[in-house]
Amino acid sequence: MKLIKIPHADRVFFQTIADASYTNPFSEKRESLDRQIAGLAESDTKGLSWPQIVPAVIHKVHGKLAELDRQIPGQPASIDHFSPEDRELMKYVFLFEVFHRFALDFDTLIRKQEKNPEKSLPVPFAARTFEHLAARGFTPAQLARSFALFYQIRRAFYFINQGLVGRSACMRKLRMDLWNNLFTQDIRGYEQYLWDKMEDFATLIEGPTGSGKGAAAAAIGKSGWIPFDTAANAFQYSFTNLFVAANLSQYAPTLLESELFGHTRGAFTGAVTDHDGLFGLCRPHGTIFLDEISEVAPQVQVKLLKVLEERTFTPVGSHKPRRFYGRVVAATNRPTEELRRTGAFREDFYYRLCADCIQMPSLAQRIEENPDELTELVEHFSVLITGQDIPELSEKVLDVIQKRLGKDYPWPGNVRELAQCIRRVILKEDYQPQVPRPTTQIQTFLQGVQQANYSADELLNQYCQWLYTKYPSYQDVARITGIDWRTAKKRIEQK
Repeated sequence: MKLIKIPHADRVFFQTIADASYTNPFSEKRESLDRQIAGLAESDTKGLSWPQIVPAVIHKVHGKLAELDRQIPGQPASIDHFSPEDRELMKYVFLFEVFHRFALDFDTLIRKQEKNPEKSLPVPFAARTFEHLAARGFTPAQLARSFALFYQIRRAFYFINQGLVGRSACMRKLRMDLWNNLFTQDIRGYEQYLWDKMEDFATLIEGPTGSGKGAAAAAIGKSGWIPFDTAANAFQYSFTNLFVAANLSQYAPTLLESELFGHTRGAFTGAVTDHDGLFGLCRPHGTIFLDEISEVAPQVQVKLLKVLEERTFTPVGSHKPRRFYGRVVAATNRPTEELRRTGAFREDFYYRLCADCIQMPSLAQRIEENPDELTELVEHFSVLITGQDIPELSEKVLDVIQKRLGKDYPWPGNVRELAQCIRRVILKEDYQPQVPRPTTQIQTFLQGVQQANYSADELLNQYCQWLYTKYPSYQDVARITGIDWRTAKKRIEQK
């Protein structure tokens, strides 16, 4: 077989392509590599986003590979046409080329799958993708694996890029962090060793209320690995079923374990059938999102710790452990240092949960770093709310914000408040934020503790009364405080 010798200049070009293929697409380094490939100066791409540079990159790559193909009459150049020391380099060049050839087809599949979440859709371009990979020298064993990786990469870019808009420095860092959370800092190692082991990497997302922790978790959860079933010409399951989410603060303490781990029939009063909890619903390579993890009692943390360490859980009323195949992502709006200091977070639970910690920026920080981000977000949410691009609506919202709030408004409710601001403008052509509420009961209670205003008896009364506002059950308050429910009732009603 004729071997192709790569001239030095071409080797530098191909090495740049290979470097780009496994570099985080949201990083400045990737932008720099793509400019080098496309032969563009930084001034030529000023103001352009990375996706706007890509077409010029692909054009150059196709042109250079066409030159190689002409050296092998009657067939395209493949991995086997290069010396052993060049094959690894050209492997990534060919993967880069085939991936981008079908990138838009993957995008179409993703959008169709979002609209048809019940079952995994057939992939009409799979055969053509396999043909291109096979022509480039990839073995039958590598075809489905590479195709599954292509799909995962494209979903990750789609959900991170579309779901978390904004060009501020903190948002760029967030997108980079999410990408690394999925593929590690080197996608080559992920593809070779870790693609089926990511369940061991639990993640804790921290950030203020309304900052988008759920959107970040969803980007991770919808971008897990999904094997391709060649016989069915479809991926094994829909990515819409990969993500299972729950806000833990919405469950009463007495029901939380059942909701998380499931229960058997007759496990307690009202358990008339077997029930699959959230962990039972999570698919292999899927993600379970536990929001408000700081609200979980220490005894439940112990059981969650067992899930993380042993990958098993036991439904309430059962003695038969079940295997958990997914990945855990948790979130809190409270500082973890405070949670650990006060004992709300067990140390062993925290250290098992924080294989990766991702920080969500506040809206105020985003706007401070990039004032144009407010306009971008208003346009983004206006489209989400109305289903169409209405420039005059965005202009009206921005005008109301400028007149009513001013440029230094701190946005205490973050992006969630901004979305509500847009809805209010649609309804009333106005937005006036709510006046801050008077000091809450818990704030009054804590201030009294800090100022040493309570006797031991008064302290327990106040604590029981606050617990009752959070868990309106005498039995729950009694269980948490370790006192009889009649005593709890008496203290709650004490004035």
